[in-house]
Amino acid sequence: MKKVLRNLLSLFLLALILVPFKSQALECTYSKDIPFNKAACNLRMVQGKLWIDHVSWTRSFIVSDLSSLEDKGPVLERLLKNQDDIGNSIKPYYGEEAGNKLAALLREHIELAGKVTDAAKNGNKDELEKYNKLWYENADKIANFLSSANPNYSNKTLKDMLYMHLQFVTDQVVYRLNKDWNADIKAYDKGENHMIEFADILSDGIIKQFPQKFK
Repeated sequence: MKKVLRNLLSLFLLALILVPFKSQALECTYSKDIPFNKAACNLRMVQGKLWIDHVSWTRSFIVSDLSSLEDKGPVLERLLKNQDDIGNSIKPYYGEEAGNKLAALLREHIELAGKVTDAAKNGNKDELEKYNKLWYENADKIANFLSSANPNYSNKTLKDMLYMHLQFVTDQVVYRLNKDWNADIKAYDKGENHMIEFADILSDGIIKQFPQKFK
């Protein structure tokens, strides 16, 4: 009996080890016409992690902000670090200035998200309209910046993806204010999946633009 239990435990531990690797392989072979190798896989995994962090720390900030929690400051600091990390991630391909530019645009994105959240929390319609408009204009700036740096990016696709990201964030704010917790959770899950897709678009564009780095 003990031997059987040991064998079952060994199989269970082996499954825990193998499942993540299977997930990584599926993630790395998601798009057509993209080389399947270590360099390409690493880029997709790094970008995926960065953009998942983007939505998860954004959510954490929304929760802290709407509930006036004491961790709001540290959470915001961590969220802003994520924007710098994303900017740093493109520097090997586009240089220091471009990486800093993207980080600055993303920091603006977060700043405006905070103002939109506060306006919604306080029921200030004028402020909400003002900052929501600036928020979408910032999304346009990000899409314009990325598509100008890489001809493989469709400006319209990037804008559509970023607009949808803003909508998912807005949905979470609205649902939490209305205490519709199930809808809030669904909005987050959809937003996370959407941002993984966005990360793949960015990764695939870089791989196509710099094929010599992914041979």
